[in-house]
Amino acid sequence: MAYEHILVEKEKGVAILTMNRPEVLNAMNFLLTWELHQAVMEANADDEIGCIVITGTGNRAFSAGGDIHEQREEAKGNISEARQRLGGERSERSYDISASPKPVIGMMNGLAYGGAAVLSSSLDMRVGCESTKFRFLAVAYGRINSTWTLTNQVGWPIAKELLFTGRVVEAEEAHRIGLLNHLVPSDQLREKTMEIATMISSHRLESVIGIKALLLQHKGADLHQQFENERTYTTEVSEGYGVEEAFPEFLSRKGRP
Repeated sequence: MAYEHILVEKEKGVAILTMNRPEVLNAMNFLLTWELHQAVMEANADDEIGCIVITGTGNRAFSAGGDIHEQREEAKGNISEARQRLGGERSERSYDISASPKPVIGMMNGLAYGGAAVLSSSLDMRVGCESTKFRFLAVAYGRINSTWTLTNQVGWPIAKELLFTGRVVEAEEAHRIGLLNHLVPSDQLREKTMEIATMISSHRLESVIGIKALLLQHKGADLHQQFENERTYTTEVSEGYGVEEAFPEFLSRKGRP
């Protein structure tokens, strides 16, 4: 599918989706949000893809967040052509990306404010550089968001601080508190992100999908329920490889290390 605001690349089993509105720091208008959701769904339906990467064009911004100008016009009743044509709300699309069966990595090439911070905190992991920074801005505008995403990344006390204050989180702090899995120089950002993404995509897709599904299912469950969830999944939904399939190289050496 051809997109107006999303660039799609495929490399070594990885779908790289780039938000592409550089003139407004990749601000997320309705069409971009809709297209990003579609691109993620297409990647999930593609058997050749084992991992998804989301990033933004340029070196200043992953995304500046929601398109305030579009929101202002729609508040006046001037509904965008894209929303009239495509319809629907953004909220479920945000959930769908977070719940993507395949892992989704944020390649954080710059700032992620407001709605972009919400998006990034809903992803499975993030790789950043010196220009990466986050700001969870909802409270500054009398709104509420990220309560269902941020605690999963940084824990309750830190999430409360970031959501209550709406302050900027610079790259080094983001790495320290777990909002970034890795922090690398900007010229190594794509290389590091792809190193992780291709490692994921090289593994058996059913196992990767199963791990993510179970981790999501485990939330809020006690330890025994987590054990039962895993046992049920691995016996009734997706059985693991047998010995011959799992250890062919070892067996070809007749068991010698």
